Amino acid sequence: MPQRFGRPGLLGTIARTAVISGTASAVSGRVNRRMADRDMRREMDEQARMAPPMQQAPPVAGGGDRVSQLQALAELKAQGLLTDAEFAAEKARVLNG
Repeated sequence: MPQRFGRPGLLGTIARTAVISGTASAVSGRVNRRMADRDMRREMDEQARMAPPMQQAPPVAGGGDRVSQLQALAELKAQGLLTDAEFAAEKARVLNG
Protein backbone atom coordinates (compact mmCIF):
# COMPACT_ATOMS: atom_id res chain seq x y z
CA MET A 1 0.00 0.00 0.00
CA PRO A 2 1.42 3.36 -0.86
CA GLN A 3 2.28 5.72 2.00
CA ARG A 4 0.07 8.79 2.24
CA PHE A 5 1.37 12.23 2.95
CA GLY A 6 -0.63 15.32 3.76
CA ARG A 7 -3.86 15.45 5.66
CA PRO A 8 -4.92 12.39 7.65
CA GLY A 9 -7.85 10.36 6.49
CA LEU A 10 -11.15 10.00 8.26
CA LEU A 11 -9.93 7.33 10.71
CA GLY A 12 -6.82 9.38 11.54
CA THR A 13 -8.96 12.43 12.28
CA ILE A 14 -11.32 10.40 14.47
CA ALA A 15 -8.38 8.87 16.37
CA ARG A 16 -6.74 12.26 16.91
CA THR A 17 -10.05 13.74 18.11
CA ALA A 18 -10.54 10.84 20.52
CA VAL A 19 -7.05 11.29 21.97
CA ILE A 20 -7.52 15.03 22.40
CA SER A 21 -10.96 14.55 23.94
CA GLY A 22 -9.72 11.89 26.34
CA THR A 23 -6.79 14.03 27.42
CA ALA A 24 -9.05 17.03 27.97
CA SER A 25 -11.47 14.94 30.03
CA ALA A 26 -8.68 13.55 32.20
CA VAL A 27 -7.19 16.99 32.82
CA SER A 28 -10.60 18.51 33.53
CA GLY A 29 -11.45 15.72 35.99
CA ARG A 30 -8.17 16.17 37.82
CA VAL A 31 -8.65 19.93 38.05
CA ASN A 32 -12.17 19.46 39.39
CA ARG A 33 -10.98 16.96 42.04
CA ARG A 34 -8.18 19.28 43.14
CA MET A 35 -10.58 22.21 43.40
CA ALA A 36 -13.08 20.11 45.39
CA ASP A 37 -10.31 18.95 47.76
CA ARG A 38 -9.11 22.53 48.22
CA ASP A 39 -12.65 23.74 48.90
CA MET A 40 -13.20 20.95 51.42
CA ARG A 41 -9.95 21.82 53.25
CA ARG A 42 -10.93 25.50 53.33
CA GLU A 43 -14.37 24.63 54.69
CA MET A 44 -12.88 22.39 57.38
CA ASP A 45 -10.40 25.13 58.35
CA GLU A 46 -13.25 27.65 58.52
CA GLN A 47 -15.30 25.32 60.71
CA ALA A 48 -12.31 24.73 62.99
CA ARG A 49 -11.80 28.47 63.38
CA MET A 50 -15.48 29.09 64.09
CA ALA A 51 -15.90 26.23 66.57
CA PRO A 52 -15.57 27.18 70.22
CA PRO A 53 -12.47 25.81 71.89
CA MET A 54 -12.89 22.70 73.99
CA GLN A 55 -13.03 23.58 77.64
CA GLN A 56 -12.62 21.60 80.78
CA ALA A 57 -15.49 21.91 83.19
CA PRO A 58 -14.61 24.64 85.65
CA PRO A 59 -14.25 23.53 89.24
CA VAL A 60 -17.31 24.04 91.37
CA ALA A 61 -16.93 26.89 93.82
CA GLY A 62 -17.93 26.41 97.39
CA GLY A 63 -16.63 23.85 99.76
CA GLY A 64 -18.84 21.31 101.35
CA ASP A 65 -22.48 21.97 100.65
CA ARG A 66 -23.81 19.72 97.88
CA VAL A 67 -26.81 21.94 97.22
CA SER A 68 -24.63 24.99 96.62
CA GLN A 69 -22.38 22.93 94.36
CA LEU A 70 -25.37 21.73 92.33
CA GLN A 71 -26.72 25.29 92.11
CA ALA A 72 -23.33 26.50 90.87
CA LEU A 73 -23.32 23.72 88.26
CA ALA A 74 -26.83 24.67 87.15
CA GLU A 75 -25.74 28.31 86.76
CA LEU A 76 -22.71 27.28 84.69
CA LYS A 77 -24.96 25.15 82.48
CA ALA A 78 -27.47 28.02 82.10
CA GLN A 79 -24.62 30.33 81.04
CA GLY A 80 -23.61 27.82 78.38
CA LEU A 81 -20.27 27.01 79.97
CA LEU A 82 -21.20 23.34 80.49
CA THR A 83 -22.74 20.92 78.01
CA ASP A 84 -25.46 18.50 79.08
CA ALA A 85 -22.92 15.68 79.25
CA GLU A 86 -20.47 17.73 81.32
CA PHE A 87 -23.28 18.83 83.65
CA ALA A 88 -24.42 15.23 84.14
CA ALA A 89 -20.86 14.06 84.85
CA GLU A 90 -20.19 16.84 87.37
CA LYS A 91 -23.58 16.32 89.03
CA ALA A 92 -22.84 12.62 89.42
CA ARG A 93 -19.42 13.46 90.86
CA VAL A 94 -20.96 15.86 93.41
CA LEU A 95 -23.71 13.45 94.40
CA ASN A 96 -21.38 10.44 94.66
CA GLY A 97 -18.46 12.33 96.12
